[in-house]
Amino acid sequence: MAESSAGLSQEERDAVKQRAKELRDEAKAGKNRAAGEEAVAKAIAEMPEPDAAIAGRIHELVAQHAPDLMPKTWYGQPAYANKEGKVILFVQSAAKFKTRYCTLGFSEDAALDDGEMWPTSFAVTAMTPAAEKRIAALILSADG
Repeated sequence: MAESSAGLSQEERDAVKQRAKELRDEAKAGKNRAAGEEAVAKAIAEMPEPDAAIAGRIHELVAQHAPDLMPKTWYGQPAYANKEGKVILFVQSAAKFKTRYCTLGFSEDAALDDGEMWPTSFAVTAMTPAAEKRIAALILSADG
């Protein structure tokens, strides 16, 4: 990431601005599934390939395995919130922060606890049947 003299990179500053806009939009729309679906579809459409294909398939897997999760954007990226409105999983495009790979991440509110240590972020480079199976299991666990 490119660092700025203020401590945050340009990408990070842009993400903070995006999050502030999302909060304003959420306050106006409330918990509206259609608005969330639209925001997620737009975020995925703006991603370069292969991230858009990966995020699109993850979106389908969430809808299939955890339809109670509310789609929304979080820092401009596709995310899914639980009944309390807390984001429990999200997709981050590699292009967003100029990283090597697309990431599937889980917040502290995801029910992934497994002993003393467990992963909360996964690099996703391709959507193979094995990757889809593992992602589906993670989605089911995260949703509790």
